[in-house]
Amino acid sequence: MDVPDWSIVIVTQGDRAAALDRAVGSALAQSGVTTEVIVVGNGWLPVGLPDGVAGLALEENVGAPGGRNRGLAAARARLLFFMDDDASLPERDTLARLGQLFAADPLLGLVQLRIASEDGRTARRWVPRLLDKNPERSSPVVTVVEGAVAVRGDVLIASDGWAGRFRYAHEGIELAWRAWDAGYSVEYRADLIAHHPITSRDRHPQHLKHDARNRVWLAKRNLPCPLVPPYVATWALVTVVRNLRHPSDLRSWFSGAWEGVRTDAGTRRPLRWRTVWTMTRLGRPPVV
Repeated sequence: MDVPDWSIVIVTQGDRAAALDRAVGSALAQSGVTTEVIVVGNGWLPVGLPDGVAGLALEENVGAPGGRNRGLAAARARLLFFMDDDASLPERDTLARLGQLFAADPLLGLVQLRIASEDGRTARRWVPRLLDKNPERSSPVVTVVEGAVAVRGDVLIASDGWAGRFRYAHEGIELAWRAWDAGYSVEYRADLIAHHPITSRDRHPQHLKHDARNRVWLAKRNLPCPLVPPYVATWALVTVVRNLRHPSDLRSWFSGAWEGVRTDAGTRRPLRWRTVWTMTRLGRPPVV
């Protein structure tokens, strides 16, 4: 069987059927490339998929990054595209253009698309830069939003895949950090669009607790020891400022942070100081 140019992995809990149909349809509509589409059912068996789409059933919900890793294990292509089940690709040549970028630069490891609603709006949190939130400017970045990303397979090998332990939140930050540390670059491309409805983080139960726990785990797993306390302290301060009027949110965040402190974060692979300098030069030192 011929190896496809792209493996497209879509992880879903099966609760957004219409959105999933759009996601799969937009993946199948890509032109100028050969593709395989893998739908990972997180805790369910995907049924009714179009011909040629592989359904992978997981007995339990292992979280978004864990589901991506299961899809990765089944993928055959050297280039992979991961998208949310409520995302879609409005342009048929998106993967072909991405393929050209990867072919032109063998050290390009990871690309986040511009994520926008169907009417063209992009949430500030979807632009992975610290200060410049102009969604129409492409640039190197040191974090990515996970909803629509293209990854060179070698990067996933070097990074040990997605941080499955995280389940939800910040696994894209770790993947970007590890890509830079492995000698690859990471880019945000404003000219490549993925559609996604603008949603609230509140749709994810315990999102603040997961945010805090994973921030601590991210630091424990990836940062040189002197940077772990400043990183956690910075985000604690940011959270206090943002939620002064919401004591219950603060309790949830600090409960998650304490869980991150007292529990095992998994294998530790601290970034090289050269990588820390690269991230700082790009405007996002790993203390924020």
